[in-house]
Amino acid sequence: MAVRVLHVTQPTDGGVAAYVAAAVADQAARGFEVTVACPDGPLADHVGHAHRPWPARRSPTRSVWREVRALRRVVDEVTPDVVHLHSSKAGLAGRLAGLDATVLFQPHGWSWCAAQGMCAVAALLWERRAARRADRIICVGDGELEHGRAAGVDARYAVIRNGVDLKRFAVAGDAERAAARRALGVRGGPLALCLGRVTPQKGQDVLLSAWPRVVARRPDARLALVGDGTPDRKVPRGVLTVPAVADPRPWLVAADVVVLPSRWEGLPFVALEAMATGRSVVASDIPGLAELVTPDVGALVPPEDPRALAVALAERLADGCPRTAAEGVAAARAATAYDADVTYAALAALTLDVAGFGAPPVK
Repeated sequence: MAVRVLHVTQPTDGGVAAYVAAAVADQAARGFEVTVACPDGPLADHVGHAHRPWPARRSPTRSVWREVRALRRVVDEVTPDVVHLHSSKAGLAGRLAGLDATVLFQPHGWSWCAAQGMCAVAALLWERRAARRADRIICVGDGELEHGRAAGVDARYAVIRNGVDLKRFAVAGDAERAAARRALGVRGGPLALCLGRVTPQKGQDVLLSAWPRVVARRPDARLALVGDGTPDRKVPRGVLTVPAVADPRPWLVAADVVVLPSRWEGLPFVALEAMATGRSVVASDIPGLAELVTPDVGALVPPEDPRALAVALAERLADGCPRTAAEGVAAARAATAYDADVTYAALAALTLDVAGFGAPPVK
């Protein structure tokens, strides 16, 4: 008998949705009966007949009890062996619902990091209280696990690190970089890339504050902000704003340096993809990024510090900087430890284990 798994997520695009889509494909290939409960959107379109509508909003408003009831109806229809809750809203609704199934909760970044003031306090108190309503809390990296434990979230944890498709995001050399720049219409000069939706979490505001200092040292430097959303401040000279793209690889190939000035993360796919492509990474010194960006791979700078960010970027965008190339080589080597095939095999094994089904079948 096949194990029945229901994945639940409110985000239908971005990193969480990409993770769910990949997990669903992997588990279906192993013979699991897989269903996805989520709002209408790109993920729902992607999984097709496996989709069950779950009209959930991002914020924890009064609608949460309607969302709990709607999720219960989906669970009653699907009768899953395992309910896998992804990110904070599904984690809230699913653990309020008192489901008669094995429950996995995967934060993909802790909820209190996204809140401020009393909302952050309430989110942390909820995570502490709700931790034992899940049979396992899955962390995408050691930093996320340590962050949760340090905050007093006492749970049955498992660490399954995010992975990258090493075949798709293979190392790109100078010739491929030049071809990618021509195709994208990016003129000469060094290129820094910030890839992701424009939100306070991702820290593009900090990067835009830092950029004039970079241009003062390297006037021909360019910065590409690739992702949906509009910066909340004037875009300085030398900055390209590009809507979200279906395939980020051409931009990663075109870049000299990839920058992640985030305020919080789980274990971001963008950093893994940049490393696998052979790119130096400049990032905030926060859980998740700190375990990826070692000194040989790039630079960690204090979050929300435009001056330190500018110094690290300007050094790596300097003409003929040997450090940038050396860090790219080290990054590609380090990325081999984050193979997506290993990630989803481990997830399948854990899912079967908590459901009492034994070892996973080979795809």
